[in-house]
Amino acid sequence: MPEGDTVWNTARVLQRALAGARLTGSDFRVPQLAATDLTGWTVRESTSRGKHLLLRLTAPPDAAGPPPGATAGGPGTGAGRDWTLHSHLRMDGAWRAYAPGERWAARPAHLIRVVLRSPGAVAVGYHLHELALIPTAEEESLVGHLGPDLLGPDWDPDEAVRRLAAHPDETIGEALLDQRNLAGVGNLYKCEVLFLRGVSPWTPVRAVPDLAGTVTLAQRLLAANRGRWTQSTTGSLHRGQTSYVYGRRAQPCRRCGTAIRKEELGERVTYWCPACQPERR
Repeated sequence: MPEGDTVWNTARVLQRALAGARLTGSDFRVPQLAATDLTGWTVRESTSRGKHLLLRLTAPPDAAGPPPGATAGGPGTGAGRDWTLHSHLRMDGAWRAYAPGERWAARPAHLIRVVLRSPGAVAVGYHLHELALIPTAEEESLVGHLGPDLLGPDWDPDEAVRRLAAHPDETIGEALLDQRNLAGVGNLYKCEVLFLRGVSPWTPVRAVPDLAGTVTLAQRLLAANRGRWTQSTTGSLHRGQTSYVYGRRAQPCRRCGTAIRKEELGERVTYWCPACQPERR
């Protein structure tokens, strides 16, 4: 599943490919936006908020009202000319940028959800989720519930700790994945952070000895992987050496040699070392 750093990287790919460009065509392959045509719109910027992608655009001066399929503003809000194309990658979504005429990646055509064309690039969105076009002024309606973004200008470790501590009986493994507490941690970083902190994923939040240290480490790990697609928490980029516990079921712990375990926690699987991460209740 794409995590905060992957989404951050994806936003930068779209920024380099489309920012400042006037679109020469668009093709939406989702029912709610099937009739939407963004030809003539200008891409202002691409950014991320946690695991959400926000592509901000400006409609041409002669645009008449909101485009078909767009979520118009409420009474008195006024959509204006600034709009945001919002998407979420979830487990299997991806954006790719190609040069005009370049062959697209070998993915089934039925997975394509949107194609945006400009004079210098073609951006293709595969298997995107929650695709919506909304007034930029109303972005908070989609991302306002999120906690501090580990890779954003709003990162606030104290606020992240406060939100985590507000659910003292929840397991720390589930709490770290709740994007309302802090935005950007996925299953990989959850497992790796808790291993490095020596905390069992089943430990209640109230029993975690240092929540501030936990969220600070999470932010450092995501930040260290910005700008590259290979995620590593060990410092090594070699195949099979990039993680301590994630994806290593039954393999020996890199610290103590105990077999790494894998079980379900909530709706997600988790990896941990039972010797290095004793459960606290």
